[in-house]
Amino acid sequence: MARSLARLNLEHLKKQAKELIRLYRRQVPEALARFRHSLPAAAGLSDSEIAALDLRLHDAQSCVARDIGFASWQELRRHVEAQSSAGKSKPDRVLRWLELAYAGDVDGTANRANPRVAARMLAEDSDLAAGDPYLACTIGDEDTLRSATASDPAWVNRPGGPLRLPPLVAVTHSSLLQITEFRPRLHRCARFLLQAGADPNQRIGSRWPPASLSEPDDRYPLSALYGAAGRNHDLELTKLLLAAGADPNDNESLYHSLEAFVTTSLLLDHGARIASTNAMYKVLDSENVAALELLLRHGGDPNEPAPNPPLTDFGSPLMWAIRRRRSRRCIAALLDAGANPQVTTPGGVSPYRLALQYGLTDVADLLRERTGPELLADEERFIAACASGDESEARRIQAKRPDLPGLLSARQLRLLPEMAAAGDDAGVRLMVRLGWPITVRGGDWDASALNHAVFRGNARLRRFLLEHGAAWTEQHGFGDNACGTLSWASRNEPIESGDWTGCARALLDHGMPHAIPDPDDPEWVLIGGRRKMFSNEVSDVLLGEP
Repeated sequence: MARSLARLNLEHLKKQAKELIRLYRRQVPEALARFRHSLPAAAGLSDSEIAALDLRLHDAQSCVARDIGFASWQELRRHVEAQSSAGKSKPDRVLRWLELAYAGDVDGTANRANPRVAARMLAEDSDLAAGDPYLACTIGDEDTLRSATASDPAWVNRPGGPLRLPPLVAVTHSSLLQITEFRPRLHRCARFLLQAGADPNQRIGSRWPPASLSEPDDRYPLSALYGAAGRNHDLELTKLLLAAGADPNDNESLYHSLEAFVTTSLLLDHGARIASTNAMYKVLDSENVAALELLLRHGGDPNEPAPNPPLTDFGSPLMWAIRRRRSRRCIAALLDAGANPQVTTPGGVSPYRLALQYGLTDVADLLRERTGPELLADEERFIAACASGDESEARRIQAKRPDLPGLLSARQLRLLPEMAAAGDDAGVRLMVRLGWPITVRGGDWDASALNHAVFRGNARLRRFLLEHGAAWTEQHGFGDNACGTLSWASRNEPIESGDWTGCARALLDHGMPHAIPDPDDPEWVLIGGRRKMFSNEVSDVLLGEP
């Protein structure tokens, strides 16, 4: 792990990044060389090629962060935020640290874990976990666990500590398992706890908001196995728990193991049930044919009924795979395993027509080979042309049918936000230019194209949408608007290299009011009378700071 750093000044680092991007725009050789050295996207490129990248402030921030040993600006910012707790009481510092070591479903926040920053904070505050066996579980301090067990053998099955965690859950959900230095220590602690009588099926209720640390949601239990197999994707720890009798059918482990596909096979070999876990749908959220084929070999049903929205809008794994724009190879694997090519959505749309609706012409060709050709209405051919980016065909159909897209169904109109969520900028721009209703909501969280664009940090698409009539007040399925989307996305950066400062400027340029400082808490700002928290750099933009 990188050595402990002296106290960092975020304002100074922001100024460095602004100066770097200023020099880059002037094509100063030293600035171009710095990007070449520190920014992966610029590695190995010539000066002219780097200049052509049209890098932005967030790229300069990433460069500054990497130069001092951080993987991203977000990681640097969270480290500086953690440093700000140095003068506070130990309980306050511990809680801040635990919010870095654990994800929101364990600590009750809406943030992701950040193990690298948690490890740095621990290195700079070495007594942070001293004297507390539950905190010792977080870092893998076996000596403290042994001492606590010698004094009170029953503690190994009793929740405790600031996050009220059973010891084995505290070990397996610790994000420090993702850091090489801590991993073997945490493995030894898990082994010791099991040998000392810890129940391998220890679990907690989810604390993810609107649940909380004080009022967990026991309808969604989070097991120790889920921490190992589904959260940290730790193969050795998963083997240890399964050998000790952990139940692989905890409704979380198999589903989340598919995110990394490291522990999936082990869970299936120990009897993990595929049916009713949503695993057949989860595996289609990304292009992983090997994982799909593994589930199918272990009895996964290629025709498993969809359990809940939005899956029920599509009805089967085959239709969900098309919705997720999976490859021809992926669709072929489902068909070869027995997926019904005659299935339709609840609205009566066939797989072939749905593939065209999502611009998957090669998949449509495959389905036509299996089921024969289908006659398409003008509306469907118009949608297919839009989705595949065929502007000339779309305009030809629209000239014949000027009532399009006005007569499209609500389900068909949802294609616009769904394409924005998939990052298909060209398709979105074409649809908007052809008159698609810009405020229609869709996608996994029932949001407008504008909300999806800001979630991805796509400042250019966001500005295009605003210039064509979108409004920052557009709501999404979590009960907030584009400002709320910016708040969450700027702090959690769900898409690598997203430009959330650019999104903030676009919103301000199109009617969103500037922020004012919250007099009760400097980490928050007020926008339109509502408290919001953003990343520091986005807050600066919203507050109008240079």
